[in-house]
This record gives sequence, C-alpha cells and structure tokens, in this order.
Amino acid sequence: VQLVESGGGLVQPGGSLRLSCVASGFSFSRDVMSWVRRAPGKGLEWVSSIVDRDVPTNYAPSVKGRFSISRDNAKNTLYLQMNNLKPEDTAVYYCAKDCTYQSDYQLSCVYQGQGTQVTVSS
Repeated sequence: VQLVESGGGLVQPGGSLRLSCVASGFSFSRDVMSWVRRAPGKGLEWVSSIVDRDVPTNYAPSVKGRFSISRDNAKNTLYLQMNNLKPEDTAVYYCAKDCTYQSDYQLSCVYQGQGTQVTVSS
C-alpha cells in the first residue's frame, strides 16, 4: 500500500487549498478512504471519509461546510477541497485507510501517507 499526498502549503485565513492523494498497491475503488490530520502537539484527528459516490460523505464538525472530500477511482486519487481555511486548520494532513479508534479514544490508521503540511496564517 502506498499513499502519496500533495497540495499543501501556506495560505491566508479565508483561503483555499486542494489536497490530492494518489493511491497504489490495493483495490482503491473498493476501500473507504479518509483524510486525517495532526496539529502541532496534538493527536491524530479524523477529518472526513468517503465510500463511493452513492453514499453520503462524513465530516468532522470542525470542517463541515468548508471541506469537501471526493475521489476519482479511474485515477486512484483521493481529494480534499478546503475552503474558508482557518488558523486552527493548520496541521499535517494525511490520506489514510483502515482507521479506527483505540481503547484510549485515540485515532489510529493502519495505512497513511507521509503527509502534506497545511499552514493557515496571515
């Protein structure tokens, strides 16, 4: 399994970014895919997940209405469109699969990429 993210960067509050994740080594179209993030000094946080185009997507309350997850199964690519970014969105964003909450309520993912840094600052 290989997950390679791109698209992060420095953006001003209110700005937008689009993250991409190219997947390989497994049946991408059949798997639930997620975006998760880790802010400085904090644990892994679930952002959004997608099954397929016919199933409603899910978002963390902190990003709902601002972020949009999508996938292109023909390209084995996962996307995260992030609009109206806020300083609290600053984090390393990871494309991930097979994520669960452990007994200590910490999120853990079996597979995740190397991450892409998103910094929201004026």
